[in-house]
Amino acid sequence: MLAVPASHAAPLTLDEALRLSAAHSPALAAAKAREQGAQAALETALAYPNPELELASGVSRPRLVGGTSGRNEMLGLSQQLELPSLRAARREGAEAGIVSGTAAFGDAQLNQRTLVKLAFFDVLRRQEEAALAAENHALLLLIRNRVKIKVEVGESPRYELVKSEAEAMAAGSAARSAEFRVTQARDRLRALIGASLAEDFEVAVEPPFAAELPALDELRQDLLARQPLLKVAEAEKRRAQARVEQERAARLPQPTLRLSSERDPDMNQWRAGVALPLPLWNRRAGPIGEAVAGMHRAEAEAQQIHLGLLAELDQAYSRFQIAKRQVKTFESGLMQEAENAMKVAEAAYRFGERGILDYLDAQRVLRNTRVDYLNARYELQAALIEIERLRATPVTGEKS
Repeated sequence: MLAVPASHAAPLTLDEALRLSAAHSPALAAAKAREQGAQAALETALAYPNPELELASGVSRPRLVGGTSGRNEMLGLSQQLELPSLRAARREGAEAGIVSGTAAFGDAQLNQRTLVKLAFFDVLRRQEEAALAAENHALLLLIRNRVKIKVEVGESPRYELVKSEAEAMAAGSAARSAEFRVTQARDRLRALIGASLAEDFEVAVEPPFAAELPALDELRQDLLARQPLLKVAEAEKRRAQARVEQERAARLPQPTLRLSSERDPDMNQWRAGVALPLPLWNRRAGPIGEAVAGMHRAEAEAQQIHLGLLAELDQAYSRFQIAKRQVKTFESGLMQEAENAMKVAEAAYRFGERGILDYLDAQRVLRNTRVDYLNARYELQAALIEIERLRATPVTGEKS
């Protein structure tokens, strides 16, 4: 596996993360190996049975007086002849396995891209949260210092200093927790990519995906037409059906052609014949029953996957709509209102019109509003990425 430099001169972009993941992900390597195994299974299905060669040699001694003694030798050749119906069913099952393996690899690629994108935007969110937490900590330290001066000159009561110090300590703890969450998010992204990255690598700020989607009915049609899991389920149904046909075809006797030559001291013998097993005691009722049960199970699982994917799409679309409304609410005035309230509270505190508690409350509301806005933006991106996975089509504005 190619090594990636231990550090990056520039922040990691989403395209670079996806490229590294496609090249180094163990999950994709395993899915590719399964696809190659399905290709090899077709060669196995098309292979003919090997012939059997039998050689024997011995000594002949006459039991009657006057007979000839000497060596005897035998050469035999056997070839099983498979019925066309058996070979056709076996080939059909192997071809369905190839379709299933290819679709499963496509699903693995789609899932890998989804996980990398979610982890990438999670790092972005955690980085912004850490920046906000550090900014909030610095601001509260500044407030604490101002309050301390006022307390020392007797302009403010001591409880305001106690309150401001408690808020500063809590903000410091929150900032350290935010940095720890950044580290956790980086570790998850690094594990998904499967390549060597610097411990403190940064991710580049990416523009958000356009928060516009077609109607839900169109999304459902995309899912039914493109979703790899549906193709896997359909291929597994065909493979299960082919196995039923294979087991039924194997119930018919498969002839074996035999040719042999024997040489005795007194004569040479040539024989040609056919060996045919008689299906008297074992008519393969068990294997046929197992194959039929497997076919019914594959049909039920395909139906379950079909219904489950549609339900996931409905849920993701609902999450998208909720997150979109939340982001719009923040951007249409809520963020501005929180900032304005903070400015008013700060001015009122400076002029002595309000106490420290009102100022800290306004600052806390602004901090929580910013964090909620970050989370709403992430939830919107996560819903779009999940819908992309389900419909197997890049979201609006993204290159495929």
